[in-house]
Amino acid sequence: MTLARSEQIDLNATPYYHVMNRCVRRSFLCGFDKLTQKDYSHRKAWIVDRLKYLADIFAIKICAYAIMSNHYHVVLYVEDKVAENWSEAEIIRRWAAIFPKDAEENKHLKQKIQLWKERLTSISWFMRCLNEKIARDVNEEDDTAGRFWEGRFKSQALLDEGALLSAMVYVDLNPVRAGITTTPEESEFTSIYERIQHISKQLKINKPKSIKQLKREKADIYNNLAQPKFLVPFSNVSKNHSNAIDFKLVDYLELVDYTGRVIRDDKKAGSIPEHLAPILSRLQFEPMNWISLVKNLAKSFSHAVGSEILLLNFGKERKKALKGITQAKKIYNNPQAIA
Repeated sequence: MTLARSEQIDLNATPYYHVMNRCVRRSFLCGFDKLTQKDYSHRKAWIVDRLKYLADIFAIKICAYAIMSNHYHVVLYVEDKVAENWSEAEIIRRWAAIFPKDAEENKHLKQKIQLWKERLTSISWFMRCLNEKIARDVNEEDDTAGRFWEGRFKSQALLDEGALLSAMVYVDLNPVRAGITTTPEESEFTSIYERIQHISKQLKINKPKSIKQLKREKADIYNNLAQPKFLVPFSNVSKNHSNAIDFKLVDYLELVDYTGRVIRDDKKAGSIPEHLAPILSRLQFEPMNWISLVKNLAKSFSHAVGSEILLLNFGKERKKALKGITQAKKIYNNPQAIA
């Protein structure tokens, strides 16, 4: 079952979306290709740099990302209300940073400026500006032509706090789940790695041995640490940021670490650390249910992730039965929707 893109992305339902794209034929075109014995790992940095560039232009920010060898994941937050306050000059400036010729030729047309404003809050346009640039750069490097991405990006609406946090953890743990790395602090080209590196520089730790070490050594100053500019911050980092994620940064880091260890060791969740229990309790998850959600986020859910009632409402609006309702009934207890 498929949904039109306009039905999959609905900012009235949620501003949070998990999106992903694969390289054509799932080839390792952003990593080491065993078939050709060529290493294309440097292209991962291209994607990260492009994400940062676009997040500074669009009214769209990054909650989490992971760039793998043959695909990438991003959790996006759309700040459509921010764009409402942009002046015409600001809209033109932003559009010109991506399409300078179009901006110069049509900057006097109010209808065009309004269209650009709408596009600068569009996930579809964000992804288009990401994918087309990477594809052009790859084709130029390889002196070839043709498709680089397998097809249009896939998206999941994240309908509540549990869906948002589980998608972020799922994305941040992609290299661990794939067996590429053993810990989040080793997982380059992910948002969790970038957050850890940013923290480590402020704490003057050259190479953190573990997330627990970061907290143990400097736990008392976590509330004052800055975050990478282009990533959506956690609430304790930016209390004045109206769109901050309403969890402590250090608790999120440890939640990722705990989840990664369970998934990597392929063991049952067992007991959860006492200081993390309130997080899962607030999200209305039992430890085993939380692990199940993170492990099966892409497999168990299709166009949206959330509690049973939110999925039913999301599907009802689109007159479609969505995959994941039975799974949500098993996993969720009584989550609250993101306002």
